[in-house]
Amino acid sequence: MSEFNGFPKDFFTFFNELKRNNNRDWFNTNKQRYHESVVKPMGDYIRSVAPRLESIAPFYKADPRPHGGSMFRIYRDTRFSKDKIPYKTHAACHFRHQAGRDAHAPGFYLHIETDHISVGGGIWRPPSRQLGQIREFIADNPSAWEKLSRSSALKKFGGIQGDSLKRPPRGYLPDSRHIKDLKRKSFYVMAGLDVKLALSSTLVDESVKTFKTASRLNHFICDALELPF
Repeated sequence: MSEFNGFPKDFFTFFNELKRNNNRDWFNTNKQRYHESVVKPMGDYIRSVAPRLESIAPFYKADPRPHGGSMFRIYRDTRFSKDKIPYKTHAACHFRHQAGRDAHAPGFYLHIETDHISVGGGIWRPPSRQLGQIREFIADNPSAWEKLSRSSALKKFGGIQGDSLKRPPRGYLPDSRHIKDLKRKSFYVMAGLDVKLALSSTLVDESVKTFKTASRLNHFICDALELPF
């Protein structure tokens, strides 16, 4: 088992070159390089995060497998997109709740591009039943939601985010308490980190600090979905 000591400098070089050569021929020629500069160190990062994540949120998984684990694949799903570029130009991983099967489960998230790092937690576009449960839990616990959403810790993230409906969801009025949040289709917090941290083992410490703060939102979401936290 390897300890994470930072991504190699070629991590950024690889993605900068991929942006200019986003095609299968170039990628296949550089596939071994992708595994050495992106997949292997990302697996090391996930393994290094695992014991720390367990101490924060033991029901969330840090799985270092390159396929079927916490790491997102580099291949884009272009089936329903006008943009047919085949590869993502970033690396990312998602530490999701053990009850979830995909990116729509509650989780913690790390996203690294050539010019920025985003890290945080929450839930992105949950299925309609789970979304309804979260909205109902907010409506039934308005004071708890207000305390969470207005906390100084989450305000450092810029507050709770997520794309929204234009109108109130069915069953809620325009003047319902917390209507702005009840209209959301996602609930997450996201912070930016210095991109240079990607080259250092310090990325583990800094991202875990952020996960710990974001765990307040994930705890509320788990309560809403009747999941252990």
